[in-house]
Amino acid sequence: TQYGKVQGKYTSLKGFNKPVQVFLGVPFAKAPLGPLRFTPPQPPEPWDYVKITTTYPPMCTQDPVGGQLFSDLFTNQNEKVSLKMSEDCLYLNIYSPADLTKKMKLPVMVWIHGGGLLTGAASTYDGLALSTLENVVVVTIQYRLGIFGFYSTGDEHAKGNWGYLDQVSALHWIQKNIASFGGDPGLVTIFGESAGGGCVSALIVSPLTKNLFHRAISQSGVVLMESLFTSNIKPITEVGFLHFSSMVHCIRQKTEEEILNTTLKMVEPIGGTTRKRKQNTTEEKIILDGVFFPKNPKELLAKKQFNHIPYIVGINNNEFSWLLPTLMKYPPFEDRMDQEKAMLLVWRSYPLLKISQNLIPLITEEYLGITNDTVKKKYLFMEMMGDFFIGISAVMVAQFHMGSPTYMYEFQHRSSFWGNMKPENVKADHGDDIFPVLGAPFLKEGASEEEKQLSRTMMKYWANFARNGDPNGEDLLKWPAYDQNKQEKKINFIDVFLLSKNTFFPAFPIQQAIAARDFFQGESL
Repeated sequence: TQYGKVQGKYTSLKGFNKPVQVFLGVPFAKAPLGPLRFTPPQPPEPWDYVKITTTYPPMCTQDPVGGQLFSDLFTNQNEKVSLKMSEDCLYLNIYSPADLTKKMKLPVMVWIHGGGLLTGAASTYDGLALSTLENVVVVTIQYRLGIFGFYSTGDEHAKGNWGYLDQVSALHWIQKNIASFGGDPGLVTIFGESAGGGCVSALIVSPLTKNLFHRAISQSGVVLMESLFTSNIKPITEVGFLHFSSMVHCIRQKTEEEILNTTLKMVEPIGGTTRKRKQNTTEEKIILDGVFFPKNPKELLAKKQFNHIPYIVGINNNEFSWLLPTLMKYPPFEDRMDQEKAMLLVWRSYPLLKISQNLIPLITEEYLGITNDTVKKKYLFMEMMGDFFIGISAVMVAQFHMGSPTYMYEFQHRSSFWGNMKPENVKADHGDDIFPVLGAPFLKEGASEEEKQLSRTMMKYWANFARNGDPNGEDLLKWPAYDQNKQEKKINFIDVFLLSKNTFFPAFPIQQAIAARDFFQGESL
């Protein structure tokens, strides 16, 4: 690298005689400690020795129990990855095919992890399978989380969005250094899932990222998700400071543990049945800092002020069926749901959905009113929550991107890696798309041939897109670009699992939801 030499290790995917060079914990910025806390990332300090980069870097400061659980649930590796934690966490991991004798620079695919901007780690996700099978350089990056990543005073003393600026810094590092690892800095794709997909979408609209990447993929998350965004800045401390500068100075003196404890107190379960909803639940979220976000992302999208690059955006068909309601401590859905209970849960979910109280009966009726069957109402409720949490915003972002090559998908496969942990009726839950995209069936034990085939297919689509800006290629079913006009505002999602059967499905529930939401809120797309 331009800062000093690094030494990685060779490894290869089981069953494939194709070595990959792996570099773990390469620093892309200076440790954001002390006076550098709540400031934009600085370039790393150069070193004059060979840095050994063969062990996983610490994950950014987060709830250690929740962070490890999140990693265990979503890792695509066979063994669980035991992760340490530190504020000194601005590192990336690189997976590069070792046969670089051809002198050909390879496409670079940069994975941005999810976790609600509160948890997650680069090392949970192994780039070995994708790098091996598709001959691409995979980079997984980390960024500051929670208060460390998104604290803001709303003025020049701490503008906020530090976590986003970390991602920009990692992309700058890739531009300057990835050629040394066999990557083509002119062919960078960013991709991520959930909050990682939201980060991808945010990086597209930020003016700071021009020419830093050339294609983007948002999986189950975009910048317009209500849960990710606030323009309302509320200080995280109850202490009465006269000046923001003295408050920032004070918080910089706090220990890592003290700040983490504050973060944990701020994050409360949403779906509890007895707790009154607190309005003040969005302090660690992204804000309009005038730097990363010069304006509201929706305004930037509407005015076409964003990076016009090829874009894939997609969702799963059961986004709100098990994982999210479980993490958010919703009461068990059991087998039944009535309209009254549904309306109460939607209201308690205000921080997530931002549906105002007077609209809740209308929207609930729109979804649940089509049947009196309380079992069916439960599934319709989960569908409604998935649409409002992720689906609608994904479609809106795709529509704003019209004019650049845009592709949409709906993923429908229930992963076998969950075993019996989830109810039988759950199909593609939130996060299930990660496993095939990152080649989990080739890294974990116990995957069926069918799942391996699905994984190969998705990796081909994703890597073709990284290479050419178009996911289509030989031996793949044609994936048409998203065209709102041709489909008369009906979206056809590609189903990458049932390839032999009817492949395209109109996403009518999302259409209903968009129409309802626009009508109720007086918004037009």
